[in-house]
Amino acid sequence: MSATMQQTRWHIRGTGYEFCSCQPGCTCNFSGFPSSSDGACRAMVGNDIVEGHCGDVDLSGVKAIAVVDWPHAIHDGGGRAVFIVDPSVTEEQVGCLHQIYTGSLGGDPWAILGSTFEVVGLERAPISFEGEGIDQVMTAEGLGTATGRSLRNPVTNEKHEARIVLPDGFIWTEGNCGVGDFEVKAGGLSLAFTDTNWIGYDFDWSNS
Repeated sequence: MSATMQQTRWHIRGTGYEFCSCQPGCTCNFSGFPSSSDGACRAMVGNDIVEGHCGDVDLSGVKAIAVVDWPHAIHDGGGRAVFIVDPSVTEEQVGCLHQIYTGSLGGDPWAILGSTFEVVGLERAPISFEGEGIDQVMTAEGLGTATGRSLRNPVTNEKHEARIVLPDGFIWTEGNCGVGDFEVKAGGLSLAFTDTNWIGYDFDWSNS
């Protein structure tokens, strides 16, 4: 472990908004391989950090979105990522997020995920997370929008509640599952998907 990893401790907790190109439920959580039509994993994932720090830098209230394009399964690597942060995020906070999300400070899930993609861009845009329960809208103003809604009973069309519990999950341990649409253009990446996977969850990550 490097001196930087020993000295710089980070911890963030909040709400995650995961939209990807898999079918609802995302088989990556079970078999490790995408259920998308082309075997790729393309995603727009938001983090609304309620409380957090990286060393002495306060990360509470920070909003960030990762737009990631993996050509195959995530563990096969080769992905490209563009990060979007709210204009209120300081350069110091951006530096901390870069270290956390690329895995350079250790700590799951980013010590694992950070090795699977190359950061190819950073954008700034007002970010909002609005909604209640499974019905959510995530927006990066001028760049993209993701809309999540409940699964529906195919017979009655009533809302169909579904949760996935992963006791050993390294990203999240309980996810509320639904159907989502997302479209985003940022840093040279352009993604658009309809009626694909949407999962909302609480996260509590650190390198401690």
